[in-house]
Parts: sequence; structure tokens; C-alpha cells
Amino acid sequence: MFPLHDPLDETLRKELDAHDDLTAALLARRGVTSREDAERFLNPSYEEHLHDPLLMTDMEKAARRLADAIRSGERIAVWSDYDADGIPGAALLHDFLKKAGADFENYIPHRHLEGYGMNAEGITKLAESGVKLIVTVDSGITDPEPIKRAKELGVDVIVTDHHLPAERLPDAFAVVNPHAREDEPYPFRELCGAGVAWKLVVATLALEPSLREKIPEGWEKWLLDMVGLATIADMVPLVGENRVLASYGLLVMRKSPRLGLQKLCRGMRTEQRTISEDDVGFMIAPRVNAASRMGDARDAFRLFTTLDENEADALAKKLEKANRSRKAEAGAITRAVHARLKERELRSVIALGDPEWRPALLGLVAGTIADEYERPVFLWGREGSDRLKGSMRSGGTVHGLSLMRATIDTFEECGGHAAAGGFTVKNDAIFFLEDRLVDAHARLAKSEDDPLASHADAVLTIAEASSALLKKIERLAPFGIENPKPVFLLRGVIVRKVTRFGKSEEHLKVTIASPEGKESVEAVAFFAKGALARTADALAAGAEAHVLAHLERDTFARDNPVRLRLLDLKLL
Repeated sequence: MFPLHDPLDETLRKELDAHDDLTAALLARRGVTSREDAERFLNPSYEEHLHDPLLMTDMEKAARRLADAIRSGERIAVWSDYDADGIPGAALLHDFLKKAGADFENYIPHRHLEGYGMNAEGITKLAESGVKLIVTVDSGITDPEPIKRAKELGVDVIVTDHHLPAERLPDAFAVVNPHAREDEPYPFRELCGAGVAWKLVVATLALEPSLREKIPEGWEKWLLDMVGLATIADMVPLVGENRVLASYGLLVMRKSPRLGLQKLCRGMRTEQRTISEDDVGFMIAPRVNAASRMGDARDAFRLFTTLDENEADALAKKLEKANRSRKAEAGAITRAVHARLKERELRSVIALGDPEWRPALLGLVAGTIADEYERPVFLWGREGSDRLKGSMRSGGTVHGLSLMRATIDTFEECGGHAAAGGFTVKNDAIFFLEDRLVDAHARLAKSEDDPLASHADAVLTIAEASSALLKKIERLAPFGIENPKPVFLLRGVIVRKVTRFGKSEEHLKVTIASPEGKESVEAVAFFAKGALARTADALAAGAEAHVLAHLERDTFARDNPVRLRLLDLKLL
């Protein structure tokens, strides 16, 4: 049977008595335990719930230096990462500097030729072109040597980043990063890279009143489309300030005059006026990331900054094509993994690699294999820098990051969370990678009690699966890390119809009815794999089952009816 969350204790229920039982329980499970916190969570406010950026260490120093460079006409370079956090951050700084009349350029390193972060060659080129100030976005905190080179060339560097630092901070003019220092006074540390860059814009406008001659009061809110996109795409916790930035970011995206965003939505057949966090996470972000994975990240940057409708249309189509190529290449790697697994013993952890595999594509493949084989999967390839990099997906059987950390002397670096992560393997450890992971998995499996088991938030009847309930749930959106979609348990429902759809019939649709047969609802699962796929193969009309699902709106059907997003299903 699927487990249920424990009910609220009486004291907490009383504290949240302004809300119905379900809402109160959902709030409490997200760490919201007071009336004030509940109000802040359910009604995020731009004016009331965003912190003063000048509270962040080095922010005032950075903002004054940037303002001086704008005012004096110094050449500025924005050095950003090439992913769906760095690209939106680069776009918002581009828009701000252009509006301010600055002399600037954007520099985005090539993923395959230059790799992540700053490099001395790129900095030397910028210095030779007359750049006197570099502002990083979503990078720089682990690049002390390139920043040292910039200083030698007489170039100041302002680091804006959100990643964890190395052993020492770079000797930059300013380091603006809420994760950089243990004694950081800024009240919220979980901003994404574009969020930190936007805070620099806000601080610069606050410290340089003369900029308001060119930039109207409140104009910076229009940049929140890029902040919201990055906040959702980069999978930072959607709590605190990030909840405000994501909420307002979605509002701005729905109204954004940005031509590239409009063309991208049109190509994806997504209504811009109803963009949701799912559209960002599953549709927009993959296309932004596809630019660097399959070609040049500057295509995505230009898409978001161009004012030419024809160029926007061409770039949106180019990203669409790159995303299709990404899927095709990932499909080829998936087939290669399947072929190799058929030739060998299947162990508790799958670890495979090939120097020809692009590391940037392996997360998608690892997720597919982990779902299918229901065990952790580690796939690696060789990056342009010759490092062996890869992606991990846990398969729901063990905490993935704990597994990597328990595998001693294997990884140069690793990061992530319970279900997914990335890693760089030491060259001399690659031949023993799977053996060490299998040993670590055996140790962890004994000590963990189904760490990724899905607990239902409430029991639901089909009659209760209504628009009214969905509206209540949507008050907690946008959903994401640390604010997951509510999970419901439907007990003893009757299967009326089972159909598969998609080019390869990879998707599943099940019509389920109440035990009395009075009400029915559709439940869908996209790319049904593993245990769910096996159960689906055994389904027949008239079967009785327990169902675990999210409640959502079918945006492709007329009148957008309520449906279930199928998570798991157990036959009775």
C-alpha cells in the first residue's frame, strides 16, 4: 500500500486554522508553520518579500564599480555560463546595459571548446579588445587563476555566482555570491545565478540615481521573465525569495514583449499567456540548453535579446532543430546502453561510459535507463577538456548524492540531490567505477528505509478530483524543488479503459472510475517505464487498483478538464 504523510498535530493545526485541512497540511510539509509564513507563501509580494540587495556582501562595492564603468564609458564584458541559468542572466544584463547606454559586449564560452567557467585565453582576448571590467553570471567563483590573469592585465572582475566556492575565494574586485562565505548576512542564500545578476542591476539602479534618466522606475521588473525562467530551469529551491521571483517571473513571461520568447512559444505550440513552471522546465529550458549542447549557446542568447522579428523566428526554429537533434543523439546513446547491458551481468548499479558520448546529453539517457531498470545509473563521456564527466539518476532505490559521497577516491567532484546529479571521474578510477558504486550501494541499502518512497498528501475520491480542488492546489504553485506538487491516493478505483499513444506508444492513458461507477477521470503517464509500465501491461478493463497521482489540467483538450498525472498504480 502507498504510505500517507502523518496528520498535523493539534498545535500546528491551530496555528494554521485560517486554512482548510489540506492546505494547512501542505503548508506544514513545506516548512510553513506560522500564520505569517503562510501569508507570505500563499501571497508572494514583490514589494514586501524581496530583500535589499545591498545586504549581500560586496554588493555595494560591485554596484558602484558597475555604475562608474557605465558613467565613464569603460568597456564592459558580461561573461556568462552557457546553460538555462547563465543565458537568461546574460540576457538581462545585456538589456540593462543597453538601456543604460553602456559600452559593453557579452562573452559566452563554447561548451565543447572552452568548457565551463572562465579561462585565461578568453580573458586575454577581452583585455586586448579594451575591456576594463568583467561581470560574470553563474560562474567565476571557482576560477581564481583566470581572475588572477585578468588582474595582471588591468581588468577588474565582479563575480556574480551562486555555486559553492573552492578552497579560497578568487581575488576579484568583488565577489557577490550568497554561498561564498559562511558569515554571509544576506537573508536568503538559494538564488540562482541570474537571480544574483538581477540583484546587481537593482542595486546599481538604487546607488546611481542618474541612470533613472534613461531607465524608468520599475523597468527592472520586465527583466523578471529571464530571472523566473532561470530560477525554474536551474532547479533551485522554490521557497523564500525564489518563490517570489518565479511567481512574478511567470507573470512577466506571460506578457513579455521579448520576440524570441514569443517565437519559441509559437514553435512549441505553447500559449504564452498561460506559461507555467512545467512549460519552462520541460519545454523552454531544454531548448535553451540544446543550443550549447548541440552547437553554440549564443543562439539562445541572441534569441532572447534580438529586436528583429525575422531573426527571432529563425533562431527559434534553430533551437527547435537543435532540440530534436539532442533527442535523436540521446536516443542513439540509449540504444547503445541497451545493447551493452544485454551482453553483461546486470548489477545493483549500472555504470557505463564511452569517450564518444557527449556528457551534456547523458542526464536524459541516465534517467531513461534508471526508470527502466529501477536502479541507479551512472553514464560518463569525455568533455572537450579531456575530463571524464557524466550524470547520475538514482532510479528511486537509494539517495543518489549519498551514493556518490560514499564512493571514496572515485570522483574529482560530484553534486546533486537524491534523484539526480553530475560528476567528474578521476582518470585512474574509471575502470573500478561500477565495482565501487555497487559496494557503496550495498552499504547504503542496508541503512536506508526506502528514501525516495512517494508519500501521499491525502486520500482522494474521483468525485473530489475537481476544478475547485485544483484551484486550491494551484495557490501553492509554482511547484519545484522543496515545493513539490501534491500527491494523492485514490483507493480501489476501477479501470475502464487502457490506451497507449505516441509515435512508439510510449505514453499511457487509463480511464478510471469510482467503485460505484458513477464518476470517471482520465489518468496519463508520459514515457511510462519500469514498474508502472509492467503494471500497465497487466491492466484490463474491470481491474481494481490503487492509484498514486498528481492533479492537473489538460491544456490540450477543449475546456481544459481536470485529469490525473499517473505516478504509480497497484493492482488489487
